[in-house]
Amino acid sequence: MSRPPKCRRVCHFPQKAEFFPGEWDGQGDAVILTLDEYETIRLIDREGLSQEQCSERMQIARTTAQKIYDSARRKLSHALVDGLPLRIEGGAYRLCDGGEPCNGSGCFKRNLTQLYSTNKGETIMRIAVTYENGEIFQHFGHTEAFKVYDVEEGKVVSSQVVSTNGSGHGALAEVLHTLHVDTLICGGIGGGAQNALASVGIRLFGGVSGSADAAVEALISGNLSYNPDVKCNHHGEHHHEEGHTCGNHGCGGHSCGNH
Repeated sequence: MSRPPKCRRVCHFPQKAEFFPGEWDGQGDAVILTLDEYETIRLIDREGLSQEQCSERMQIARTTAQKIYDSARRKLSHALVDGLPLRIEGGAYRLCDGGEPCNGSGCFKRNLTQLYSTNKGETIMRIAVTYENGEIFQHFGHTEAFKVYDVEEGKVVSSQVVSTNGSGHGALAEVLHTLHVDTLICGGIGGGAQNALASVGIRLFGGVSGSADAAVEALISGNLSYNPDVKCNHHGEHHHEEGHTCGNHGCGGHSCGNH
């Protein structure tokens, strides 16, 4: 029986998980680039690291990093030469939790981990709301900030606006997970993002509009009006979010990662 692959540390979730040729005729299957393959491309080709440095960042053997990188380059050339869509998903990876020794400039969790370095405690419920100018931002995948509320004994005891630092779509679920968020209130949200939230145990209340503060108070009192079947109809999001499988990787479910 073959030994399962060691989880590869990934410090940066892709901002976009699907790419389509401008003149694609719909023929041919998408090329699937795994998250660990994407990470080797980011580290070696984007950041200019050597394969040895890449292996250290991903906490794998250099020969393993080389094999992953070679596979990634073949897939990229296949998509480019044959004019096929490219989708990034799956793989034997675990997302960096920001608390490990990590000097990567692309690790989006480090600052968030420092921001909420102490656990919120069992008596605190932490609620996040997609946020813009006091209102609930209506497109989850494009939100530039969350307002995060700590609730204890039915009262908001603190709140803070947290920038997403350009993280998009699937990466936002990991941002919320790093912030130890229990519940999200938002407007529209695609199916893939909903799956990502479910994979890290975050309860969703979608299809909500209006004041962020008022929505949190309504949730606390049990009077929040929301849509359990919410979908995001924002132009362009249906391609990315509906087909994205951020939480489905090959490392034995939640046993090896930060979910």
